[in-house]
Amino acid sequence: MYGGDEVSAIVLDLGSYTCKAGYAGEDAPKAVFPSVVGSIYQAGATDEVKHEKDSDSMYDSENADKTKTRKLYVGTQALGYRRGHMEVISPIKDGVVVDWDIVDNIWNHAFRERLLIDPKEHPMLLAEPSSNTPQQREKAAELMFESYKVPALFLAKNAVLTSFASGRATSLVVDSGGGSTTVAAVHDGYVLQKLLCFEFIVLTLQFCHDHADACLSILILHDVHTRESTFRLYLGRSSRQAPPTQGNVNMLRTTTTCLQAVSTSPIGGEFLTDCMMKSLESKGVMIKPRYSFKRKEIRPGEFQTVDLDIPNTTESYKLYSQRAIASDIKESVCRVPDTAFEESAYANVPMTPYELPDGQTIEIGADRFKIPDVLFNPSLVQTIPGMESFAGSTSVNGLPQMVIESINRCDADIKRELFSSILLAGGTASMLQLKERLEKELMEEAPQAARVKVLASGNSIERRFSVWIGGSILASLGSFQQLWFSKAEYEEHGVSNIQRKQILPNLAILLPVLMPLARMYCYSVIPTSEGTAGGVGRRQRGEAIGIADSWGLRARAPQVWNLVTVACG
Repeated sequence: MYGGDEVSAIVLDLGSYTCKAGYAGEDAPKAVFPSVVGSIYQAGATDEVKHEKDSDSMYDSENADKTKTRKLYVGTQALGYRRGHMEVISPIKDGVVVDWDIVDNIWNHAFRERLLIDPKEHPMLLAEPSSNTPQQREKAAELMFESYKVPALFLAKNAVLTSFASGRATSLVVDSGGGSTTVAAVHDGYVLQKLLCFEFIVLTLQFCHDHADACLSILILHDVHTRESTFRLYLGRSSRQAPPTQGNVNMLRTTTTCLQAVSTSPIGGEFLTDCMMKSLESKGVMIKPRYSFKRKEIRPGEFQTVDLDIPNTTESYKLYSQRAIASDIKESVCRVPDTAFEESAYANVPMTPYELPDGQTIEIGADRFKIPDVLFNPSLVQTIPGMESFAGSTSVNGLPQMVIESINRCDADIKRELFSSILLAGGTASMLQLKERLEKELMEEAPQAARVKVLASGNSIERRFSVWIGGSILASLGSFQQLWFSKAEYEEHGVSNIQRKQILPNLAILLPVLMPLARMYCYSVIPTSEGTAGGVGRRQRGEAIGIADSWGLRARAPQVWNLVTVACG
């Protein structure tokens, strides 16, 4: 728990496309800049060019004997200035951080250069991917506490923050960002994820009450990793005839896993941008990076474009510059078609003009409908020249299938609520007509009893920054202060303790998922004869007491311990 001074928390959302940072309680982030960096390796001498943040990390080349120094350039302004031999690289691959040194530089730029704060004075709320691993969470926490000496920290899932931003504790979040699209189910403020190695024991106590055959079921759920246990009691009528013997006990012990209600797709904003670039190239349109030419006014209102010879420009920087223009084309002219795209239906669609930075005006026709439809029909990628090598075109599901798949993995009790609370988030989700198309297709594929409702903010800024806004709301709540993971806790218990602060609530959330299975087992193991209850029952009673004792129920849940021992005694 963190009980520091009343200072504003900092909310940080490092996505695959942009990094958003700002103060909790505000409506929008103060700083938004690319989450890629420029990188130059140099041997010996240092670069005198000013840049946003230098990294002193050393790089040992596999093909050279001498050590090289890597310098990083962070931020829109630093990346906008072309430098020789500068590569543009991302610290994130497939939603996972692969270079923490770059992340360190990006965070430092956000704190020192953009927000102008000392991170030692502000608690930090970090947004993390819905499928983030424990190792990634611990590394982020370690970096924050060791490098920036933050007083307190909290890591929150992207989907949960989006749900909070809309004022909902339960929803299905469809987050289509720059690098990927993720569909995650949120229930009571927690992402429904796969937690491995769960054991649960069902004790069925059969007894006679008021001449009626009754059954008391005790479900004890145990997490093998954290050794924490949760229990619930159920009282009902027995489904089989059995002797009216007081306290017949049966037990079922098994190991299970909960299905993960998170679906991901590699198709995001950058992928659609690449589709647009390849499609234009196939039609003879070459996008010139802004650094590669200059425009001279030869007479009033008339300009001439002069190509420049720029040596030592890397392919990654050229691609970064071209993507910036192609992304603007996509956002300016594209819209999702009302129905599935067909070449014949859109062959004569009116053309839309777009003026490139070099003054060239291009006409875009069917592509402005075809490119967005890749979100719904990934197999369309095979029809775009230059994108045929995309291996996931046949294995990746479209948006409607991802939504249905995620909801089907959830407990039946919350499916109806999820269908009626589908939230759109992310920059790519701001595309015109996406909400209406998704809702239409889900209505066709969802069960008849489901009431499908796709929700999206009318404000594109709110939709683009929904994760950050949710973090801003959460970190500014007075009741949230007790959830911070403080520096004192980190120093006393270690970084792994940050996992325990969020696993325990998840156990309670997962109980409803297991209950149908538990009930089925409860009523299938009720004894059918006196012999069964007398023979097998004694062995199961002893095993039940042993398991309950090993799980710590005697100290943690004395009421359940007493009930088990009395019933099994």
